Amino acid sequence: MDVGGTLAKIAVRNPAGGLEFRFEPAIALDEVAELVAERKPERLGITGGGAAELAKRLGAEAVAVNEFAAWGAGAKALLEAGGGDAGERYLLASVGTGTSVMLVDGMAVQRVGGTGLGGGTIVGLGALLLETKSFADLVALAAKGDRRRVDLLVSDIYRRAGEIPLAADLTAANFGKAAQRSAPPADPADVAHALMGLVGESIALICAGLRTALQVRHVVFGGATLRENAPLTDILAQILGFTGTRTTFLENGEHTGALGALLLAES
Repeated sequence: MDVGGTLAKIAVRNPAGGLEFRFEPAIALDEVAELVAERKPERLGITGGGAAELAKRLGAEAVAVNEFAAWGAGAKALLEAGGGDAGERYLLASVGTGTSVMLVDGMAVQRVGGTGLGGGTIVGLGALLLETKSFADLVALAAKGDRRRVDLLVSDIYRRAGEIPLAADLTAANFGKAAQRSAPPADPADVAHALMGLVGESIALICAGLRTALQVRHVVFGGATLRENAPLTDILAQILGFTGTRTTFLENGEHTGALGALLLAES
């Protein structure tokens, strides 16, 4: 189990040897402990910021797994399951409530950067700007919006095509058009998409800078904030594509840490 700031992610090895994935709210640790008791596990690995609190509630003995080691092991398994190459050096970005970026080099995993921007930012600003705390509703709303009607673009500043020193569609200022006196009231869907843009562009640029500094070519993404979130994954892929970065979005990537904790507890 990987207990984060918002969700407790769970990976279970069933008696047939297959894997089962699920998640519960991180505040519902009593329910998570009951779930563990029902499954009667032979071995239990836990990781994440809430692991210590969960351990207090467990009747079974648990193996505490380093969070970065868990993410490295889980990413390797998910990459290999998807036919990817887990042998090269790459950056691993965990996009959860906030975002951590790790350098994976073989079995060595080291946190090299990150940002407080993540799913918590999207939900928090969504509550302030759109009066909803539902992450699923914000994702659905963003999918119908166009952030270019809210963000100020390079083309809005350089109006003559021959004068533009950058790609015309790049963002010059997130939410910049909303500050203009002549701006009409923003459509909620456009605001939701602009929230994804603010978070996605920032994470992508941080990853691009770290990739260049550390001389790696590949960024691998996981984390619950990316689950069924095409608006955000599209923005991450687009911005990193501009920088020549190869990107992979892990299938079941929200359970990367939980799977890694399971694998390391089994070993």
